[in-house]
Formats: sequence, structure tokens, C-alpha cells
Amino acid sequence: MPKKIIVIGANHAGTAALNTILDNYKDVDVTAFDANSNISFLGCGMALWIGGQISGPDGLFYSSKEILEGKGAKIYMETSVNSVDFDNKVVYTKDAAGKDCEYPYDKLILATGSTPVGPQLPGMSLDNVQFVKLYQNAAEVIEKLGDTSIKKVAVVGAGYIGVELAEAFQRNGREVTLIDCADTCLSAYYDDIFCKRMEKQLSDHGIRLAFGEKVKQLEGNGKVDKVVTDQNTYDADMVIFCVGFRPNTKLGNGQLKQFHNNGAYLTDLMQQTSRPDVYAVGDCATVYNNAIEDTDYIALATNAVRSGIIAAHNACGTELKSPGVQGSNGISIWGLNMVSTGLSLERTKKLGFDAAATDYEDWQKAGFMEKDNYKVVIRIVYDKKTRRILGAQLCSDYDISMAIHLFSMAIQEKVTIDKLKLFDLFFLPHFNQPYNYITMAALNAE
Repeated sequence: MPKKIIVIGANHAGTAALNTILDNYKDVDVTAFDANSNISFLGCGMALWIGGQISGPDGLFYSSKEILEGKGAKIYMETSVNSVDFDNKVVYTKDAAGKDCEYPYDKLILATGSTPVGPQLPGMSLDNVQFVKLYQNAAEVIEKLGDTSIKKVAVVGAGYIGVELAEAFQRNGREVTLIDCADTCLSAYYDDIFCKRMEKQLSDHGIRLAFGEKVKQLEGNGKVDKVVTDQNTYDADMVIFCVGFRPNTKLGNGQLKQFHNNGAYLTDLMQQTSRPDVYAVGDCATVYNNAIEDTDYIALATNAVRSGIIAAHNACGTELKSPGVQGSNGISIWGLNMVSTGLSLERTKKLGFDAAATDYEDWQKAGFMEKDNYKVVIRIVYDKKTRRILGAQLCSDYDISMAIHLFSMAIQEKVTIDKLKLFDLFFLPHFNQPYNYITMAALNAE
């Protein structure tokens, strides 16, 4: 009799798990449930859609119920999972028609994702107060932007999503105010010298920055028209909240061990939870962070896909352990490209590392290359005692994104800053310099 595997949640992590099972194991009975009506929406493309940088949302989906069922899975959309009996291995569901069903399993993969943090503030129920995570959220925002009376948009939260949306609404012809209680933007990933560059880029393109301010309430008569902070009041015809996400782990119901920091399911290197037949993947689960050499929570689509693949193989009987992650990420705003991996210097201080950073700024290509040559800023963070590389950040108008993969691997493999000093990097004027910024930053380390 085929092994029964149930996947709860069919976005990036769940889709990766399903594809891995369906493509590699033919003797498995696979069933998936998702409360949504669509699968595999690339939320990272929402800002591009809102900002008119892509023609529409069709390319933001890479799978579907039909594709997965064509491979042999049973996919139930618009079906909520009410509870799980972990002792007797039964999943209890309710479909769109309200019918209750139960499904036994041998192995269970939880891919329940995360939910947006909704601050409890006066005025949150006013019209045009929006959250953006699902396809439906983005579609609703775009439909509302057809109303030309919406001229001013306030974006609350200056992380990756908030910064990208600020650009998107400005490209859409709206006046944008970007608000955050932190003193700068993107501080979860970058040190201040990089954050300030992004601040300038936003300001230079007309974004009003309101950093170091805490939103206290929203005001309006039916529709929102003002955002009130602890310091100022801003006119706003639409307010977008993107202040963070929390893992969706209610199905665990205290029966699965959770990460004490935020409640994500605590998993091992095989994405296995505290119950041997239950795996957790994506935004609802922890990962192993090689930079801190410990369990961590890093909600990225790349980590979701990777964890889904790992859990699927293990659920099907093929042992596969995660090599860990570094939290590699990037952003591009009006052509300013910033990428990072591992730890910023500021975060090493908070975590108690005795760390240092080496910085360097230079042209990407040889100085005599007069066209398409741009300055690059790099910071490499390393542990003073072990010399192990802990993180890296780069910024340029040039596409320097591939460089971050080198540093991601360096962190994973515990490469020291000294190893990097004479690392064999090729030279050709069309691409780089003989004394390139990576080599020079390493040579300048203490």
C-alpha cells in the first residue's frame, strides 16, 4: 500500500515539497490542502506589478492545482485544516462548501507559512487600510489605484517589502510617505553606511521619509485620510502596513516544540519537528543559521524552497540534511543594488561576537573603462578571534549580485578573512580590476 503523505499549505515551501515527491517517488500517495484559491504566487513581484514594471501578474505563478494534479497529487484548494490529531495521524478539514472531512497520513509536512503582523491601532478598520502578502491583496490594491482620488500613500514599515512598495507607488504616480519606528530603513540586513545610501536613493526619488516615528492611530471618515505618529500627522488616501510577519503555527496546538523567540516550529537539519513523522518547512519553521552556528528564523522564499525539498526527501525515506543557510538577500531600488548575506556588524554586536569589519570602495571595472563603469562599496564582517567570515554587504549601481554567492559559501564553509586575501580571482578589464574590491577589502582587514 502506498505511503500517504499530506502537505498542509501549497505555496513556495509546500510546492517545493510536492514537486520533489512527485518527481522522485512514484509509490507515494500525496495530498495537499490550501486555504487559498491559488498556488505559488511570487509575492516578491507584487511591487513590480503595482509599479507597472511588469505587464501583469500571470508570470508571478509558476505552478497550479492542474500542474500538480497532472503529476499525480490530490490538491484541495479553498480548504482549511481545522486541526490535526498527531497521535492518531489524522488531518481534519473543511472545504469551501462547508463539508467536514478527515484524512489519515503516514507522514505530514506543515507548510502553513506566515501571517502579516496587524498592529492594534485606532482606525485600522477604515477603508483603504491594506496589507500585502497574497495575490488577492495586491489585486485589491491595484483595483483601488484606479481611483484617481487616491493621491497620497503612506507605507508603514521600511524593511524590504516597505521600501519596494514605496518605490512602486511612486512609480504609479502617487505621493509616498515611508514610515518606520527605526531610525533608518533595511536595518535588519545592512549596516548604517548602506542604509544611508538607500535613504538617499529614496529621498532623491521623491519619497518622504518619516523614520524614528511610531504610528499611533489612523483617522478618517469611513476612508482613511491621515496617519498620526508620535511626532507628526501625514495625509494619506491609502495606508499599507508591512511591519513584519509571524509564523502560522496554530495547528501545532502546543503538541509540537516551538522556537522560543517567535513560536515557529522547531526543526532539525532534516526539517523534522519534535514528532518524528511531522516535518515543518518555510515561514512556519526554523532553519540552521551557519553564521551564528545555531537555530534561527529567516523567512525567505529561497529558504522555503530549500526546506521543502529537504523535508520531502526525508518524508519519503531518503535521508537528506540541510547544510544550513546564511540568509542571503538583495534589493534593487531605482537601479541601486544592495545585497547581503550572514550577519551585519551591528547584529554581531547584539549577539555578543567580538567582530570587526573591513570596508572598501572602488570602481567595478578597470579605471580606463569609460563606459558602464560604476562604484562598488563592500563590507566584510569577520570574527576577530577565529577570523571566520560572518557576513558581507555590497552596494552599487552595477549588478554585483553574483558576488554575494561567494560570501554565502564562505560563511557556510567557515572560510577565514585571511584565506580570501590571496584568493584566485580572474581579471579582465571588461569585468573587474586586477586589484579588485573583494581582494582589497580582505587585504585591509585587521
